[in-house]
Amino acid sequence: MKELTKAEEQLMQIIWEIKQGFVNDFLDHMEEPKPAYNTVSTIVRILEKKGFVGYIAYGKTHQYYPLISKEDYRKELMGGVVKNYFSNSFQQLASFFAEGKQLSLKELEELRIIVDKEINMHKK
Repeated sequence: MKELTKAEEQLMQIIWEIKQGFVNDFLDHMEEPKPAYNTVSTIVRILEKKGFVGYIAYGKTHQYYPLISKEDYRKELMGGVVKNYFSNSFQQLASFFAEGKQLSLKELEELRIIVDKEINMHKK
């Protein structure tokens, strides 16, 4: 799966949120200052070529919808981060956040609960 540029990812976030729509629908969900219609249309066509969105044609107008779920993209993206920056080690990733004081005590405790649940599920 190809990685998205910042602009492509911002547009995909909107497409995932509204499920399907026309270029004007995407523009309606964008923050000010909004890009030009042609800019959004170009980005949508790039997303279509990359295999992230499909469309239904209504004459010259196209209604776009996601072909890849947000969850699937997130898994792929995070897998790449772990591989490229943490030697393919989720332990190193967790240590990075824990040791870097980027997680509060509450977040660390919540993370421990999640990990404990996973450990218990694997023991069964």
